Order: sequence, then structure tokens, then C-alpha cells
Amino acid sequence: MFEEQPQPEIDALIKANPEFKQLYQRHQVLDKKVMDAELGVLPIDDTRLGQMKREKLAAKDRLVRLYDAQH
Repeated sequence: MFEEQPQPEIDALIKANPEFKQLYQRHQVLDKKVMDAELGVLPIDDTRLGQMKREKLAAKDRLVRLYDAQH
């Protein structure tokens, strides 16, 4: 996520904005869990997987809005 943006900008936003930091960390956790579930490493039912994907997408949308508001 945010591969196209300079990492120093992302790091600065993480340090300056507690909401951004929390959402960024939550997105990373969800991303790993979703990937593990899709690979079969994390046993999880389809309903929970769908919920995690929606939560991950909502976090990403909010992160992008927060990032865009700073630039």
C-alpha cells in the first residue's frame, strides 16, 4: 500500500497522525491475515474472510483520504 508515494512522507504521516498510524497498522494485519487465509495457512470461514476483506478495504479508503488531505 502506498507503493507509489515516498516512504518518508508515509512515515511522517504515521508519526504525526494517530488515526493514520492505527489504520495503517490495522490494514497491514488484515492484509497478512487475508493472504494467509487465501493460501490456506489460516483456517477461516468464507463469512469471516469476507468481513476481513471489507474491513481492509474500508481502512485503505480512509487511509487514502487522510493521505490526500495532507497533500
